[in-house]
Amino acid sequence: MIKQLRASAGIWFSLHGTNFIVDPGPGTIVRVNKTRPKLPLDNLDAIYLSHRHLDHSGDVNVMIEVMTDGGFKKRGTLLCPEDALKDDPVVFQYTRKFLDKIEILIPGVRYKINNVEIETGIGQNHGCETYGFKIYSEKIPVISYIPDTEYFPHLVDYYKNTDILIISVVFYEKREGILHMCLSEALNIISAIKPGKAVLTHFGMSMLKNKIWEKEEEMKEKTGVDVIAAYDGMTVDV
Repeated sequence: MIKQLRASAGIWFSLHGTNFIVDPGPGTIVRVNKTRPKLPLDNLDAIYLSHRHLDHSGDVNVMIEVMTDGGFKKRGTLLCPEDALKDDPVVFQYTRKFLDKIEILIPGVRYKINNVEIETGIGQNHGCETYGFKIYSEKIPVISYIPDTEYFPHLVDYYKNTDILIISVVFYEKREGILHMCLSEALNIISAIKPGKAVLTHFGMSMLKNKIWEKEEEMKEKTGVDVIAAYDGMTVDV
């Protein structure tokens, strides 16, 4: 986020005409406006905030304004942890009034956005309320997202039966005492879950210095899964 060697603009989902963005960090609105082909900003239906940290929430208020035409059209849903709204909130009071609905994330609960269901995952180990999800919709694979977290075994238990796994991998090697995942831990999760495809994202400097994008074939051989290292603007057809 600080150096912007890679963008901190989150992930945009377009599924059966439903559009939502996940973790809109700093620079999201700039990146979205530069995307080609253009993303349908006028049809943004929801924002999913996995947790309150700035690299995931920096442009959440901007994107609420985008979704509601600057507050002139009351519409859209924000899904977020409770602590994103309470003490030292990252979602401003004035932008909340622009929304049709705010859903407080509760593990195991499914939230419906048009014809897409988003099920909140188990709580992550990350120093604040942090939740991934599973996406369910007719005729598409089950898509799961594991945001920032320390590794723990229950991740495998919850995210099994996933077809496409998106996983945040900050470190190339383990750093004790820091609540982020490293590459070997992520690959162990992928090997255990065996999704049809896995997308690694949210790289720290050590992942970039080790040119993780050059190791895709090696990771595929190790896990038996098609593993992709994300890049800015990448599109994945589901």
